[in-house]
Amino acid sequence: MRRNLSIYLLFALSVAGGAADLSFRNDVLPILARAGCAAGSCHAKAGGQNGFQLSIFAYDPASDYREIVHGARGRRVFPAAPDESLLLLKATQSMDHEGGRRIEPGSDFHRVLREWIAQGLPWAATNEVSLTRIEVSPGTGRYGRGAELELKVTAHYSDDSTRDVTRLAEYRSNDEAMAIVDHDGRVTLGGQSGEGVIIVRYMDQVGNARVTVPGERRLPDSAYAGLPIRNEIDKLVYARHRELGLLASGECSDSEFLRRASLDAVGKLPTPEVARDYLLDFSADKRAKLIDELLADPDWADHWAVKFGDLIRPNTQRVGVKPVYLLDGWLRRRLRENVPYDALVKELLTASGSTHQYGPVAFFRDKREPATAGAFVSRIFLGVRLDCAQCHHHPSEKWGQDDYYRFAAFFGSMKRKGQGISAPISGEPEYWWWEPGGTVRHPVTDEVMPPRPLDGVAVEIPTEKDPRSVLIDWMLTPDNPFFAKAIVNRVWGEFFGVGIVEPVDDFRESNPPSNDTLLDWLARDFVENGYDLKHLMRRILRSNVYGLSSMPNETNAADRRNNARSLRRRLPAEVMADAVASFTGTPEKWDGLPPGARAVQTWNTRMSSTFLDTFGRPDFSAECPCERDPAPTIVQSLHLMNSDELQSRLSAADGRAAALAAGDAGPEEIVRQIYLAAYARPPTVDELRVASGAFSGDGVSRQGAIEDIMWALINSAEFVFNH
Repeated sequence: MRRNLSIYLLFALSVAGGAADLSFRNDVLPILARAGCAAGSCHAKAGGQNGFQLSIFAYDPASDYREIVHGARGRRVFPAAPDESLLLLKATQSMDHEGGRRIEPGSDFHRVLREWIAQGLPWAATNEVSLTRIEVSPGTGRYGRGAELELKVTAHYSDDSTRDVTRLAEYRSNDEAMAIVDHDGRVTLGGQSGEGVIIVRYMDQVGNARVTVPGERRLPDSAYAGLPIRNEIDKLVYARHRELGLLASGECSDSEFLRRASLDAVGKLPTPEVARDYLLDFSADKRAKLIDELLADPDWADHWAVKFGDLIRPNTQRVGVKPVYLLDGWLRRRLRENVPYDALVKELLTASGSTHQYGPVAFFRDKREPATAGAFVSRIFLGVRLDCAQCHHHPSEKWGQDDYYRFAAFFGSMKRKGQGISAPISGEPEYWWWEPGGTVRHPVTDEVMPPRPLDGVAVEIPTEKDPRSVLIDWMLTPDNPFFAKAIVNRVWGEFFGVGIVEPVDDFRESNPPSNDTLLDWLARDFVENGYDLKHLMRRILRSNVYGLSSMPNETNAADRRNNARSLRRRLPAEVMADAVASFTGTPEKWDGLPPGARAVQTWNTRMSSTFLDTFGRPDFSAECPCERDPAPTIVQSLHLMNSDELQSRLSAADGRAAALAAGDAGPEEIVRQIYLAAYARPPTVDELRVASGAFSGDGVSRQGAIEDIMWALINSAEFVFNH
């Protein structure tokens, strides 16, 4: 491994005689970063260490240069006698150093630093080049359990030159059970199958290496030959399964598919009548017909308005009741009209007008500062989290403060007048519009930041043109690397419980997709079909992969990322509330909504409901009430078992139990109807026997037996989960 640094030294200095020009940015900072001096636990932590502070991840080279060369009255470096410089004495522990020895005396690192000091501490070399990217090799590979490999990291510069920087890079494994990596890029794989990612950082660039360990048993081609392929999704998912040694579970039953698709697409249980008709339909295209019916259901818009509302809906306590109400109404109308997603986003992000007349203006009332608006748009609509870059370089991505504030500059010319935020009622409107003349400045350099898209070049925007429209034009170019992928990944995550990129809003080099080709194809197909959300959902729902059973086999039991089986998912709060209302036959009452309204029609998170709070709707007290926890909890189980409100709904005079008790059906037929209402399937022989026996208990009334059966089914995992 010494060879790697020797190659680097050919660019840093000529050891044999005569020194090459050295650069602080390209030659000195990489060594300090590798030595750990710029780590958050050392001189880059808040306040620095013993009066010496560097920027974390060396994100601000100019500041670091000033600190080293001019800080502490210039006593850290001594060009007249380089060996007496504190920078070297401390790092080599020739002088007492709390951080210990960071650089070995006489090492290549030591010689580069000494030569830089001797050259007079140059900031830049003659014809200074800039780092453009890094390349990690091997980038991908399949290996056996316990295998070892060595990574090579090559830095590419603006003059097309390269350097081997393997020993200067930093390495981190995203899953140490899959792979362990040492400081020099040597990787040792663990003893399990799957995929791991080695994250590599060199200065402000990030790369990765993906290592795949297939299952020990290589499946023959015949294992995949008979798998149903209904569209391109299946082909791409099965190809990934071949690479990993996975085999998809079998298809789910018709009742499972009916319940799963109904809950996922429109957020409601199928009625017993719908379930019975579907199960008695033996046509080959029954699933395709069901999907078309679900996507044409008027309830589709309300169900998906909750999901999109989680992303863009402000807190009424911050923005006011009326703006949030108008925004929610606008979103539901646009979804009912099936407005293309690109048009919906464009209308939202270019909105102007009164917060009391036009719903989308509530976005700017909430995201009032350019930096806040930029970070929000990046995360929600591009899947890129820029928040870390507000203060320093992103720890696991290439984004820095320049990227953050250049992107924010697209919103720097927004103007406003009228009543500002005065929660919660905001009785007067506020007006927002674009007008030339606004600027966004870098918080460190005070430089005016020109608008620049992510991964793009700064754009010249005519004075008379709204920068927001320029941003939208960039977002909607067919080859945009973020926009279409971000939304198809979100929708995929809703249907499968895990995104192709997970978390769904965290696209970065160090968090690669589980299936690159699938994500690329979905995004391309979405764009080619006019950004039609229903078309995207129809593609997903019609795939064989969506209809897989949740029962694992020996190849996929431990896998959660590659869609080899359906993952069981707890019902979201609103869907669960509507499921209970549908099953018991007693609609919930919502303040301000008409009788019979569903939970998915609630338009803010402050509407009173112990049930929704228990089952994980967003916290209304948060500034952005958008976070949900999908995990089941003990509180949820206790609520279902002990809720007086639930018991009153089971025993309601106008509920399902009372209607069944008053009818002429016998115990077995009643049990069949209850099972169809809860699970979209008839009971098994054993379930029918046990449930029917509830009617013959001592002192049990007909309605009491029905209520007991319904209570038991509501408290089952089969009811609470979509599977």
